[in-house]
Amino acid sequence: MTGLEDHLHGLWLPLVTPFQGGALDERSLRRLTRHYSTQGIDGLILGATSGEGMTLRDAELERLVAIVRDEMAAGRRTLPICLGLSGADTSRLKDRLDETADWPIDGYLIASPYYVRPSQRGLLAHFETLADHAAWPLALYNIPYRTSVNITNQTILRLAEHPNIVGMKDCGASREQSIALLRDRPKEFRVLTGEDANYFEALVDGADGGIVLSAHVETATFAAVYAETKRGNHDAALARWHEVADLTRLLFAEPSPAPAKYWLWRCGLIDSPEVRLPMVEVSSELAAAIDREIERRTKVAA
Repeated sequence: MTGLEDHLHGLWLPLVTPFQGGALDERSLRRLTRHYSTQGIDGLILGATSGEGMTLRDAELERLVAIVRDEMAAGRRTLPICLGLSGADTSRLKDRLDETADWPIDGYLIASPYYVRPSQRGLLAHFETLADHAAWPLALYNIPYRTSVNITNQTILRLAEHPNIVGMKDCGASREQSIALLRDRPKEFRVLTGEDANYFEALVDGADGGIVLSAHVETATFAAVYAETKRGNHDAALARWHEVADLTRLLFAEPSPAPAKYWLWRCGLIDSPEVRLPMVEVSSELAAAIDREIERRTKVAA
């Protein structure tokens, strides 16, 4: 697929990476891909934060992409794929762009450099260098509470002028900044929220969609929130949002993606809730709370 900017809207799923016995669980990955390909999502992010990308070896990441694309090719629906990349070394990220240039993807989601806390001029040069070099379009990932540096709107708007930078995942944690960006951005520059708990309000504010971990659960409802909002049916969208708003808190009650993996395991979509250190599986208390919520929702649906 080409033209990432044409697909960067709606509900995107940052797919979890299933593990079992310390290895990539390919059977569960195929099951996940088949399942979500039939749901109301508009694209997949692979190997980013929710996919525990920083723990994946290069060969595992390549295999991950190949399996997902293979399963989609065998099914009835092909979704766009963005590969999550991160790092604090611009030169090394350029190498990763070269190494992945012929992978069956549609673009990249690239987080700000973490730990080093570059200036805005440094961020501008970093992303422009990567965009100049990338074979595929890229979306920015602004998440200052993880990277310790915020990409200001002034810098984002400069980067939006680059023909190979087509949008961003907004986890800036400032509604004021987000609203100003949505007001001032070029029309073709896509902004998707990455803050699950703020999904509805971001759509109301004018975001083009969301990259929402919580949409692993009750996917159709999250998709309906987007669809109703875009139709201007805010009351209907709010009603659907109330059905899932509590999920966004439960699934982030402990470090993500462990709660979501536990839920998916309990529902049979993956064969193990395993995560990789330094992540750990959910506590017994949260596991019990998730079990209760699964049981409650099962009874409501019956």
